[in-house]
Amino acid sequence: MNSLLTLLGIESWKPILSALVLPPVPLLLLVLIGARLILPRRGLGWLVILLATFGLWFSACSGTAQLLSQFALKPPPALSAEQITALKADAAAKKPVAIIVLGGGQEVLAPEYGVANLNAASLERLRYGVWLGRETGLPVGFSGGLGWSQPDGQPEAQTAARIAAQEYGRPLKWVEDQSKDTRENAARSVALLKQAGITHIVLVTHGWHMPRALANFEDAARGSMTVQPAPMGLATRVDVRSLEWMPTERGFRNVRNVLHELLGSLVRA
Repeated sequence: MNSLLTLLGIESWKPILSALVLPPVPLLLLVLIGARLILPRRGLGWLVILLATFGLWFSACSGTAQLLSQFALKPPPALSAEQITALKADAAAKKPVAIIVLGGGQEVLAPEYGVANLNAASLERLRYGVWLGRETGLPVGFSGGLGWSQPDGQPEAQTAARIAAQEYGRPLKWVEDQSKDTRENAARSVALLKQAGITHIVLVTHGWHMPRALANFEDAARGSMTVQPAPMGLATRVDVRSLEWMPTERGFRNVRNVLHELLGSLVRA
């Protein structure tokens, strides 16, 4: 599918197509179909509306996101203390290992700062990448350019580099600022790190994004590099257990994230 979009020259449509395929749009359309069916087939119409309503409810539940992630995405676990210790030893031995943080989007202009700013997902990834770099002593890079939905402005990796240096006091070693999506993150980052002699990548991104990101990086590396997943954002517990099956903004966001990854893996985007 990704190749087809490229062939047709409509890769920039990817954000729009994703929005149309993911909740709530299909479920809202199902409500309209059910409403139309009420006149000629009352029972069927109400059944369709009921199914759509249940779909809308569960598409905004944290419990739904957890189940989908556990059984469909199967993200790898977080780095253990032993793995972090091993990476620290690699850094002390000056082995060619690098931490690469994947971008997750940015605000083109944050009025309160007067400059571009990373969105919440990117800030969480950058924070963990910087923390991991400080804990292990490994150099850190960031991959992210201008996404398909952002035709101009400052590339995301440059925004991340400014924040890492000015706010965390940890300048980035590598800045890959040309990629538009996860597949390009992988291809361009691997090419950049190969030039630097890196043979081991510690990949940082959210757990729900890691399976697809890891697959893309391993495809790009073609066996020339070891790609070690370092997922973050894996916490699932909510303050009140019953809220897991109540519609919330957080639940809706989490369900969309998981479905977006499943869609991306299905069409190899």
